[in-house]
Amino acid sequence: MIKPPWIRSVRRALLSAGATAALAAGLLTATPTTSQAATRQPCDIYAAGGTPCVAAHSTTRALYATYNGPLYQIKRASDNATKDIGLLSAGGYANAAAQDSFCAGTSCVITVLYDQSGKGNNLTQAPAGGAASGPDSLANAFEAPVTVGGHEAYGVYVAPGTGYRNNNTNGIATGDQPEGMYAIFDGTHFNGGCCFDYGNAETNSHDTGNGHMEAIYFGNNKIWGSGSGNGPWVMADLENGLFSGVNQHLNAGDPTVNNRFLTAIVKGGPNQWAIRGGDAQSGSLSTYYSGVRPNVSGYNPMHKEGAIILGIGGDNSKGAQGTFYEGVMTSGYPSDATENAVQANITAAGYNSGSTSTGTLTPGSRISLQATTAPCCTSHYLRHDDADTKVVISSINSSSPATDKADATWIVRAGLANTSCLSFESANNPGQFLRHFNYQLYLNTDNGGSSFAQDATFCPTAGNSGVGKSFRSVNFPTKYIRHYNFTAYIASNGGSNAWDSTSSWAQDTSWLTPSPWS
Repeated sequence: MIKPPWIRSVRRALLSAGATAALAAGLLTATPTTSQAATRQPCDIYAAGGTPCVAAHSTTRALYATYNGPLYQIKRASDNATKDIGLLSAGGYANAAAQDSFCAGTSCVITVLYDQSGKGNNLTQAPAGGAASGPDSLANAFEAPVTVGGHEAYGVYVAPGTGYRNNNTNGIATGDQPEGMYAIFDGTHFNGGCCFDYGNAETNSHDTGNGHMEAIYFGNNKIWGSGSGNGPWVMADLENGLFSGVNQHLNAGDPTVNNRFLTAIVKGGPNQWAIRGGDAQSGSLSTYYSGVRPNVSGYNPMHKEGAIILGIGGDNSKGAQGTFYEGVMTSGYPSDATENAVQANITAAGYNSGSTSTGTLTPGSRISLQATTAPCCTSHYLRHDDADTKVVISSINSSSPATDKADATWIVRAGLANTSCLSFESANNPGQFLRHFNYQLYLNTDNGGSSFAQDATFCPTAGNSGVGKSFRSVNFPTKYIRHYNFTAYIASNGGSNAWDSTSSWAQDTSWLTPSPWS
């Protein structure tokens, strides 16, 4: 029987009101603490709103209150053994300690992101596509450490060349069917490459035409579309176009957003779609666009194919970078009320990039690295230079500008190439690491190069001068972090380079690790 339009409208209104009330009631019991997970998680909220999850991926926490399976799989370099990483408890947080133990003394990559929805829509290493060869690289399992609800966890750090995909899915929207999706990204980790996406894509890894994708894009690529400011923006990758609204290029209503933890939302149905976003640590969602499909041929109706991608474009374009923590895809077009309730759950989860201690070389500790060379440099600290990406030493004291203090503060991380050693992440530029290149030290994001993890890993030893600590390069074991003429290098005790000078080498390569300046 075909219902008259007014009956359908009344029914939708009643359902929406009921769902809103149910969601609001559910939120009263949805606030997790550092020791207790939420009683309703994002996919429970979507289901209550009539738009159930058909894919749910996270390396940090359960997305259903009752889920107690694996979140992701890792593979270690030393013997290629694999291990599933699960939860501390049902509906709770990732058991990151299991990863730490399994990868001790070596390195690991993330091989599988398991689908929590029960549909089997796992994400694995992306194959070759129309735009680039493959298989794609896999994410370093230690490159995106965070805490969630006070618990250690790891995100998926996508360097250029990294990508995950599933071309044989179950239950994902096809054609013009309605769907929704959200993801939590690191809003400070992006570039203008194509394309850091999460969502619906082609099933053959090739560009099959306008409207054959519907995925969340995050970055500052301006070739196909843009919003206000200089970016980055949350946009929709609909294939052959990154859309920030109804127009093909600029839509000023889509703002620049760079929250450290960013909630990004795209949803679409027959001739309607929306972009929403917000701070994943606090506050509510904003709607950046809601309306009809783009005013360009090929996007109404849509021709979605139902594959799932992460970190790449539909044709395996893989020049982008970003960091992913969790995301879902739904059956049906979620209401704003449902998404608002999901956002409340996300902010209550407690995402944080902060350190867990200070002044030690334990991963998670926040430190500064103080030079020990007298008389020139005992008031100097290792810092990145805001004028470029070089790492130098300069005098820092209590009267120094806050920016200088922050530039001289580092978060100790497990070594990216060997977890028994260390890497140093910038405290005020998350996702950027101290690394050597042509023996000089820089602050860089992982560019996808094969040597980055090794270049950013240093093994602590007793101070070469008998004071403090020295830090030996893991891939140049005769070279240590050294300051020379106020610039930082890795240097050996004697050699062909000026910075290998034996004069004051032992002092120049010895560092104190006092409490951080910032």
